[in-house]
Amino acid sequence: MSQSVPPDSNGEVIDVGHTKPRRRRWVWWILLAIVLLIFAASRGLSIYISALWFGSLGYSAVYWYMFRLKIELFVIFFLLTLLILRGGFWLVERAFASVALDRRTFFVNQQPVNFSPARVLRPLAWVVSILAALVFGAGMRESWRSFALYFHKSPVDLNDPIFNKPLGFYLFTLPIYDAISAWLLYLSIFVLVAAIVYALLAVTQQGISTTGNLAKARRTSVTAVSCALAVWLVILAWRFLLSRYPYLWGDHQTFSGVTYVEANYLLPGLRWVAGALVLAAIIILVNALAMRKVRIGIVALAIPLVVYVIGTVVIPAYVTNFIVKPNELGRETPYIEHNLTWTRRAFGIDRIEQRNYEADNSVEAFDLQNNRTTLDNIRLWDWRALQDTLKQIQAIRTYYDFPDVDVDRYQIGGQGRQVMIAARELNDTKLPEASRNWINEKLIYTHGYGATMNTSNEFTPEGMPRFLLSNMPIESAAAEIKVTRPQIYFGQETNTDVYVKTRQKEFDFPQGESNTYTSYEGSGGIQLGGGARRLLLAWALGDLTKLPFSDDVTSDSRVMIHRNIREIVDGIAPFLIYDRDPYIVVGNDGGLYWIIDAFTESSNYPYSRHHKVDTNEINYIRNSVKVVIDAYNGTTRFYVFDPSDPLITAYRDIFPTLFLDASQMPADLRAHIRYPETLMRAQGEVFSLYHTQNPKVFFQREDVWSVAQQVAMDAQNQKQVQEIDPYYVLMQLPGEQAKTEFALILPFTPASRNNMIGWMAGRSDGENYGKLLVYDFPKSRLIDGPLQIEARIDQNAQLSGQFSLWNQQGSRVVRGHLLVIPIGKSLLYVEPVYLKAESSPMPELRLVVLATQDHLAFGTNFGEALNNLFGDAAKVSSEQKGEQKGEQPKPKPGATPAASPSPQSVGAPNVQQLINRAIQEFEEYQRLTAEGKMGEAGKKLEDHKRTLEELRKATGKP
Repeated sequence: MSQSVPPDSNGEVIDVGHTKPRRRRWVWWILLAIVLLIFAASRGLSIYISALWFGSLGYSAVYWYMFRLKIELFVIFFLLTLLILRGGFWLVERAFASVALDRRTFFVNQQPVNFSPARVLRPLAWVVSILAALVFGAGMRESWRSFALYFHKSPVDLNDPIFNKPLGFYLFTLPIYDAISAWLLYLSIFVLVAAIVYALLAVTQQGISTTGNLAKARRTSVTAVSCALAVWLVILAWRFLLSRYPYLWGDHQTFSGVTYVEANYLLPGLRWVAGALVLAAIIILVNALAMRKVRIGIVALAIPLVVYVIGTVVIPAYVTNFIVKPNELGRETPYIEHNLTWTRRAFGIDRIEQRNYEADNSVEAFDLQNNRTTLDNIRLWDWRALQDTLKQIQAIRTYYDFPDVDVDRYQIGGQGRQVMIAARELNDTKLPEASRNWINEKLIYTHGYGATMNTSNEFTPEGMPRFLLSNMPIESAAAEIKVTRPQIYFGQETNTDVYVKTRQKEFDFPQGESNTYTSYEGSGGIQLGGGARRLLLAWALGDLTKLPFSDDVTSDSRVMIHRNIREIVDGIAPFLIYDRDPYIVVGNDGGLYWIIDAFTESSNYPYSRHHKVDTNEINYIRNSVKVVIDAYNGTTRFYVFDPSDPLITAYRDIFPTLFLDASQMPADLRAHIRYPETLMRAQGEVFSLYHTQNPKVFFQREDVWSVAQQVAMDAQNQKQVQEIDPYYVLMQLPGEQAKTEFALILPFTPASRNNMIGWMAGRSDGENYGKLLVYDFPKSRLIDGPLQIEARIDQNAQLSGQFSLWNQQGSRVVRGHLLVIPIGKSLLYVEPVYLKAESSPMPELRLVVLATQDHLAFGTNFGEALNNLFGDAAKVSSEQKGEQKGEQPKPKPGATPAASPSPQSVGAPNVQQLINRAIQEFEEYQRLTAEGKMGEAGKKLEDHKRTLEELRKATGKP
């Protein structure tokens, strides 16, 4: 209620009741303007920082293309949504303009309440239109990749076997059709709901019967609702036509893709439903303009409903149960063939070369002399054990970390050697609490330092790695490998922003009681510049209380943001999927470089079965790109390695400055590319089922494989069975002329069985890069798989007893991953065994267990184990001979020495081996007796007696 006051001196009346609400309204408008201004400033600052970051990497054009396309899509669909919705609402309002929506009275708690629909519906129409425009504009903005691919789609000369549509239709066009049809369907529903609301209000308003407008209101309501309904039905018909295509990649229990029933009954039924919807729309539209009978509209709606039930439910169900199931294999064979062909093509296993592999058990089958390089490079260091060891002996300080250990190959002494390399990164969360201040975290502790590299199969007498690169400053034991730029500013644990080129010296590495410092000399990061830019950067980085007032930071200083290499690649090219295992490489220029494998993926590939790759359900994958990131400058380059991939072809057209040809990758870095583990896992899973190309065998699941399993230890040192991860081997592939190749190996077993059935090799070197070989084992005899070899190790009395003994002496036995190494025409199984003290997490190699199909042997090093396994046939290399001289691992100071088992070969040991074993056992018995370890001495004496009994039987003497 307004409050009046007497007239003022000028005779005017001041209405206080109206003045206060008007002032409050202005306050709210001012607050809203301030909020919008802050939001716009924040968004503008984010855009500015992103543009600076992309520019620092040389990819401004990439950023501005994505930014421009997102803005264009938002504006276009915002305006289109606003115009269509508001226009539809306006048409509905105009249709009911002659039927006045008069003010009406409702009674609430017996009190009359006046309500004017027109005053509510018109503003509501604007509110709904604007909100819907914002939502749909933002949604289409997030679909920018689909629109970019559509505008730059590349032709693919490959048509699906059902609709005869080109592959590009499913990869590029169909996603856009789906998005636009769904958008239009939602808009038509909004308009239809508005028409229904107006119609209900029109026919229920008070006094309409006395004015004679009831018939007119009903006619207007039928017309408006019918027109809106007709539009909705036409769009729904389009959606039904589009809904046929996803059946091409639908997964069924037996196979994927369109089935016999779907191809011959369901898909035609959906087409008939679409036609019935269009027919219903025409009938409803004619009825709206001429007859205006509600019954006709109901009959029209019943037509597509009946067609849907009969054409897509009843008939397909009948055919499935009474025609297909009794003759399923015969009916489905052509469609199974499509699934086999297209799935193999989608995952690249159609290019696999399959060969027979004899897996002979004889010593001659190993051809040890001609496979010496393979033997010299068998990996005995398990990466987890090595990681624990590196953290103890090479971290130097608590704030250094080795987040990962990778396997690679380098030329050393003119020969290829398999090595294990790990980057030493700075983890600022492990800095001492007293050092956690802004200057230390932002200006001084800015980077990691160098990397360690060791041969994959060599150990010092103490059971430690034999390093090629180690320590700080970096020491190199190989003339071919030098690191002159050891600083790591960009890595896997560089998760904080830092300032470089400041007046403050940066900590480089500890040396004795003093520290060594350095200053950044590279081009990475964003230059801070003058006061205004510095202030904007400080605001964006949340550093307003420090950065603007620091005397150490100058206009020439640079800020490094997004230093994690995963953030870099995800930021530059978010449309690619990246391997979860980046690896570091030492370049010929002495710099450190990260290499990450990138993939293009799709879930819309016709007739291909979906498989889970990391977190994505996909049915198409290509390792199209290799990314190289300079660990010092952050310079990032994308090299295309599969130009035949239609997706990467389209992305190259979209971003011509982003991608380079594979031939442009520096030769020293290209020598270290490798077959990616992510791709091998996916292909291995697909190949286990789709290696067969016979529809009958596939349908009956007669020859299903699975990735071989192995025994692993969990955190509680409990055994668990898990699939073998693919592993890298430097070896001579059977049937190949090249002496050695760097290959990724994955063994297979029959489903639900443990014997080996075959193995897959992904090739990494030279012209053979990216090729897959599969070696099939004979099906006439059983070849032991990894779990069976593990069981033989567990059942070996001497090994089992030694493991139990070690586990009772304040230490824990750590068994490395069992490797299956193809050598010559046979298989060699290798498992390293480490001893890990409870007081120290640093494992030491104590045993190497080797096995063939018939024999099992072990020794304190690989050469000894090999000699025990093959006897005189195994001539160790000069390097291994050097290792055997006095190479018993030395116990740590203060540790209780553990008894080592006598090396023996489980199989057919010769007389000299038995004599040597007996002598060693007796010497061990004497030593243990002198040390007072009578229990252990008694066990050793029993071993000695058993050996003498074996010797007596071998010589035939009583």
